[in-house]
Amino acid sequence: MTANLPAAVEDTALLGASDGSEASGSETGAEATATPTPTPSPTGSEEVENAVGAAENIKEAVASENTTIGSVIETLDSYAIEIGQTHISLWSASVVLMVIIGVGFFARVGSKFSHFLLAKLSRFDSTQQLLAEKLATVAVWALAILIGIDLLGIDLTALAVFSGAFGLAIGFGLQKTFGNLIAGIILLMDRSIKPGDVISVTDSSGQESFGQIRKIGIRAISVVTRDRTEYLIPNEVLMINQVVNWSYSSKDVRVKVAVGVSYGTDMELAEKLMLQAAKDTPRVLDRPETRVLMMGFGDSSVDFEIRCWIQDPEEGMGNMRSEVLKRVWKLFQEHDIEIPFPQRDLNFKNNEQFEQLISAITQRVERQGKAD
Repeated sequence: MTANLPAAVEDTALLGASDGSEASGSETGAEATATPTPTPSPTGSEEVENAVGAAENIKEAVASENTTIGSVIETLDSYAIEIGQTHISLWSASVVLMVIIGVGFFARVGSKFSHFLLAKLSRFDSTQQLLAEKLATVAVWALAILIGIDLLGIDLTALAVFSGAFGLAIGFGLQKTFGNLIAGIILLMDRSIKPGDVISVTDSSGQESFGQIRKIGIRAISVVTRDRTEYLIPNEVLMINQVVNWSYSSKDVRVKVAVGVSYGTDMELAEKLMLQAAKDTPRVLDRPETRVLMMGFGDSSVDFEIRCWIQDPEEGMGNMRSEVLKRVWKLFQEHDIEIPFPQRDLNFKNNEQFEQLISAITQRVERQGKAD
């Protein structure tokens, strides 16, 4: 019994050591679990993003291929300003300028190409052709602008601070421009006014513009008068003000020429001569027929009106009236028909003061005659 005691003591010691190691291990694990993981401390500056994403991509691509050009780009990129987290540099501005030039060139070439295709592939009349060209131009420019924004990779949220005021300013500034654009499209769609028409427009001040439409643009129409003066009338004016279209449904226009003859004239002969003068004018049409009407009795003449028709009002109205009047004058001269001019007869009643005035004037005249 005494011999077995050391072995028991040894087992007890081993058991205690094992328990102590397990306890130590559990304490170490608890300490490892409770220890927080260290996090990186803030450096005080956040990553700055380039406002034009394409500029950064081009810079990295060029720098990997050519170090000389890359250093030049880095120099341009060093001249920059930072607004919040947005980086705007001279290099970014250069990329934007190049993209704008490219987009403008693409839009112009695309517009001309679309016009060429419409002219070759469609059978529209002149008005429908012009409307299709305008719509194609707007579509090409819109597509070019969207492509430009996508190429630049512009972060539009960087401009959120200015978007409200900028959009409001653009809305007020381009209000008339968009109004004229929509008015031009409406005019072409309803075909009330088209290139080649002869119109007269009266503005708010009462002035009348008369001429032939040369073209309808995005902002205004071009009207050429007989004296070769070209007026640019905003499209919106044609939608608001009254417009006389001399060739809307037909180019036939009736012209009125006023003529007066004296009261002692043979009226039937005068009518025949006026009718002959109108028919002998080259621009006067045979149908509808020319007519001569007696319009009234004036102070010194019997008033007639020659009503004839022409189909080329763009060639002028005044010169046509002048031609008719010249022929009327010639025929009247040949047949001794008088064209009267205003005359006035003065009748004086007996008046004592008037007779005294006449007597005084007579005496003065006699005295001057004796003195001479």
